[in-house]
Amino acid sequence: MSDPSNESPINALPPIVVALALLIFGVELVFYLGNRGLIGGQDALGWRLDAMREYAFSGPVLRWMIETGQWPVEHLKRFVTYPFLHRDFPHLLMVIVFLLALGKMVGEVFGTLAVLIVFFGASITGALAYGLIIDTELVLFGGFPAVYGLIGSYTFMIWLSLGIAGQSRLGAFQLIGILIGLQLVFGAIFGSNNGWVADLAGFATGFALSFLLVPGAIRRLRDKLRQR
Repeated sequence: MSDPSNESPINALPPIVVALALLIFGVELVFYLGNRGLIGGQDALGWRLDAMREYAFSGPVLRWMIETGQWPVEHLKRFVTYPFLHRDFPHLLMVIVFLLALGKMVGEVFGTLAVLIVFFGASITGALAYGLIIDTELVLFGGFPAVYGLIGSYTFMIWLSLGIAGQSRLGAFQLIGILIGLQLVFGAIFGSNNGWVADLAGFATGFALSFLLVPGAIRRLRDKLRQR
């Protein structure tokens, strides 16, 4: 029998969380190496910009699809590809920290599939909120809307436990309140692209999805529907 104290922290993470983190890191590593001239030659200097044009989410593109009724795959893919693009390493590292910490907790409680559902579900709704609410030409990129979905699921766990303990459930929302508050402050100081709208939508999605992802929820819902 192995000693838990000797187990690697990486081994304790759900494999899907590790895979997402490695994919995010790998994309940024390619840009970094290309920008340093270590791979790709001169063309590599424009890889990040090219990727933003091809894979970042665009509000004007969303509105064009709605107006024309055309939904080409080349644009639909943006809903799930933009979380893997980041401005720089500090931007990426913040996302990976949240992903590893919260993905581990969500995966342990709700299961591996739930991590994927929340991650990409929050990505999609975050992009929709950004594209429909914010009138801007600036593209949306970065994994924050997705990891805010995981924050939403984590908040749901706290919300549920506080309710079981008979305590006020409002305390569960302290983390999201602090994070959004910090974003608004930094946005006011350094300028903002209103990405907090996508983050907040991602959080709400993660919280809402957790009602269905909590173990036994689907069975209880099915039983209630059968009783009607």
